[in-house]
Amino acid sequence: MNKKPQFSLETAVSHIKNGDTILVGGFGMTGNPVHLLHALAETDVRDLTYVANNVGEPGLGGGRLLRNGQIVKAIGSFFTSNREAVAAAQSGAIEVELIPQGSLAEAMRAAGAGIGGFYTPTSAGTVLAEGKETKEINGVQHVFQPALRGDVALIRAWRADEAGNLVYRMTEQNFNKAMATAAKLVIVEAEEIVPLGALDPNEIHTPGCYVDFLVQAHTTLEDLGSSASISGGAKKVSEARMNMARRALQELKAGDVVNLGVGIPTLVADLITPEHGIILHTENGMLGVGPAPEAGGALDYPVNAGKIPVTALPGSSYFDSADSFAMIRGGHVDVAIMGGLQVDEAGNLANWAVPGKPLLGVGGAMDLASGAKKLIITMTHASRDGAAKIVPECTLPLTALGAVDMIITDLAVFGFEDGKLTLLELMPGATLEEVEGKTTAVFYKSQ
Repeated sequence: MNKKPQFSLETAVSHIKNGDTILVGGFGMTGNPVHLLHALAETDVRDLTYVANNVGEPGLGGGRLLRNGQIVKAIGSFFTSNREAVAAAQSGAIEVELIPQGSLAEAMRAAGAGIGGFYTPTSAGTVLAEGKETKEINGVQHVFQPALRGDVALIRAWRADEAGNLVYRMTEQNFNKAMATAAKLVIVEAEEIVPLGALDPNEIHTPGCYVDFLVQAHTTLEDLGSSASISGGAKKVSEARMNMARRALQELKAGDVVNLGVGIPTLVADLITPEHGIILHTENGMLGVGPAPEAGGALDYPVNAGKIPVTALPGSSYFDSADSFAMIRGGHVDVAIMGGLQVDEAGNLANWAVPGKPLLGVGGAMDLASGAKKLIITMTHASRDGAAKIVPECTLPLTALGAVDMIITDLAVFGFEDGKLTLLELMPGATLEEVEGKTTAVFYKSQ
């Protein structure tokens, strides 16, 4: 078995050239090849196209390259986690291409498999589909996403053997696994490099044929940024928000695979007990998400899609982002509970962009909204300025067309009976007059 060259960080990144497209693993700073990126930040390499879920954090990982002016273009799904990336995009210092998270992962898996691209229902009818080829397949509008290949992939692994076989740790598979297949040159930084035969072939995530160079690098708490640790303490949550979470929980049944968005949906997780028999899915690569640990961080625990350390329940499993979104698009997630900015009479959802803000943070919202078997939206009935959120037609950028099955607000619960927006029940303390006064959409009352 051939052994892969083992280099220093400096020697490894010396193979990256001006103008290269680099694929950078990680979800937030979890599984991020931070040491390779920081070594690259010490070079004079410029005009990089940076492909990743996000551009690190301010001054950390890809964020250091950004500060140096080494990035000319960024391709990813959630740039808003780095305020400096947002500022650079707004000022025109970098060009930005936003791709839904699942499409991003699949685009690199396609490249690694020698496939030119694929059709997906994700983003159909939204601004992210503008200018792209579309096609109706089995009555559903699909968008063509070209494969995405890089010149160099920078990968973070937990363990590597001398042949380049890789094992990732918990949710650190994320984008690393697909990216390792999709570049001309693959450079891996590993926590540990072990002799041939030390890894069980049954446990290999990335075979050594994809890997070119190895670097040994140790991750510390400082390398993990905002995921480094979690502090305990009870959250102060209004009774109205808890009522929405409790009502959403009523829609879940034992055995359901459920994905929870940020905000009010996160509160549902606090209400779930083992007796409910609900399996929580997080799109960065985990089934069986448990409660947050009392202490510790991403060095000790997996992280969820909010980049928060969580525990793993008995029977949990880990996988990469491409497989995770295949679960979503393939209809293997039973329920998604998400926040909303607007829902209209046709069940269209807008929940990822607001007026006056750059379109820089779609994440996995479009994939989940169009892929989950049932979509429940939890949101306040009106915005802070009193504007209705349940409207005749969405005026904000769309997330998905006709995808919403249920709306739960602080005032009411709506469904879509026979395709019509229908008031199902009032929330505690709410009146019909109040609901009518704060809803501009036409709705019917359940019989």
